Amino acid sequence: MTASPNLFLSLFRFKAWSQAELYTLLGQELSRLPDDAQREIMRLLCHIHVVDRIFQSHLTGTAHGFAAPNFPEIPPLDQLRPKVAELDQWYVDYVDQLPADRLTERIAFVFTDAQRGNMSREEILMHVLQHGGYHRGSIGRMLVEHGIAPPRETFTQFLHEREPQRRTQA
Repeated sequence: MTASPNLFLSLFRFKAWSQAELYTLLGQELSRLPDDAQREIMRLLCHIHVVDRIFQSHLTGTAHGFAAPNFPEIPPLDQLRPKVAELDQWYVDYVDQLPADRLTERIAFVFTDAQRGNMSREEILMHVLQHGGYHRGSIGRMLVEHGIAPPRETFTQFLHEREPQRRTQA
């Protein structure tokens, strides 16, 4: 991977990497947690995914079909994981192909609570990034509380893992 002039492309690649790291860890460690912590982590993972899907629909101008910002029933980790990876790749491809002059284009939509919204494409993309990071941080905190070290989710680690030459260019 070479450095991209498109910051959104790097950030969405980072998001996909972060989520893959978290899902890998949870695949190994989720069962060690108390039932209530497992349920809360799965609820948050599903919420991240559903919000990502809702905003994907806003970006594409399609109906998302969600009445709430989560699934009515939470699927198991192994069923959610491939859906998350597929959507993460969609966002990487979307920002890779999005012309820069469309970033400021405004999109009107309706939230799941029936309130109207209006955001630019770049605001939607930032929301998707920030929203997921916020909730992954909450999951990390829960893991720590139960003696499990969360993945190191830092942009610098991602960049240096993907492009080790950055360490020697300093």
